[in-house]
Amino acid sequence: MIDEKHNPWTTLSSKEIYQNPWIKVREDQVLNPNGGEGIYGVVSMNNKAIGIIPVDDEGYTYLVGQYRYPLNEYSWEIPMGGGLIENDILASAKRELQEETGFTAEKWTNIARLHTSNSVTDEEGFVFLAQELKAGETAFEETEVIHIRRVAFEEAVRMVMDNEITDAISVAGILKAAILLQQEK
Repeated sequence: MIDEKHNPWTTLSSKEIYQNPWIKVREDQVLNPNGGEGIYGVVSMNNKAIGIIPVDDEGYTYLVGQYRYPLNEYSWEIPMGGGLIENDILASAKRELQEETGFTAEKWTNIARLHTSNSVTDEEGFVFLAQELKAGETAFEETEVIHIRRVAFEEAVRMVMDNEITDAISVAGILKAAILLQQEK
């Protein structure tokens, strides 16, 4: 029987290597589950990842496109951003939706909790389905050059399946929302 509560890793020492306002990087000297010594690098996030899937009354969703520096490529994705760990995740989701699309929503459903890359980071993400939308003004951050694209929800699913949307939170959120929206019909 598997003991899911038992941690088979032993941390011998831990040292912070780098820190900025968004992340911390540490290097741990460890004993792995088989007793071998090694190094484990961990990226700790200072924010929770918050993704929002806005769906209007006609069944359309809104994607945001922007150039992603670490990938060196353009990315279509759901509206998303960070929320301070101590902040309410729904409040962060409402702020991000308004900032990136201008929309506010009357109906919010938390549809997913996920870990973005659990072999190297402790980042925890949440995805919300936002419905009953009301248009407003965007409030992009200084570093953001965002394009907003209205697509039929089925088109967003096709974009995921054709690898046109590759962001992990967007992929998971769109596919989960597709199942949930289909169940509502």
